[in-house]
Amino acid sequence: MAQLNINGKVRNVQVAADTPLLWVIREQVGLTGTKYGCGVAQCGACSVHLNGAVVRSCSIPVGTLKATDRIVTIEGLSATASHPVQKAWVALDVPQCGYCQSGQIMAAAALLKKTPEPTDADIDQAMTNICRCGTYQRIRAAVHLAAADMAAGADAAPVKSKSRV
Repeated sequence: MAQLNINGKVRNVQVAADTPLLWVIREQVGLTGTKYGCGVAQCGACSVHLNGAVVRSCSIPVGTLKATDRIVTIEGLSATASHPVQKAWVALDVPQCGYCQSGQIMAAAALLKKTPEPTDADIDQAMTNICRCGTYQRIRAAVHLAAADMAAGADAAPVKSKSRV
């Protein structure tokens, strides 16, 4: 049995030690915002935060995690979808099909925590998730918008733009 802290709640799960964290999150805990994409840590659809760093949950065996590790999924980023990155995604109409977007948002949130005022090069280097729809320019614009909103203060409302970038 593994004891995991997911979104601030301690969960006891009965799984084999080599079970990927992704399957525990989705199948055992029932949080389906984290997606399965490739299963080999390449696409980023399964991105979550582990102790504040973005990781690919499909490649992390549960047996390597400690009870003190803090796992945050897209559902735990903000209970009301009010995280500045989530608000920027909506304001700029980033998703097309949407499948990869929870992983994209988790990667962007981790980037902004580490680099509050990222350059385009910082964003390109940090945002390694794959988007088959090609929304990369809107993703970059949303990261910049979220950074500006975060710099302006947590209670600032994002620009209500629906323009395509």
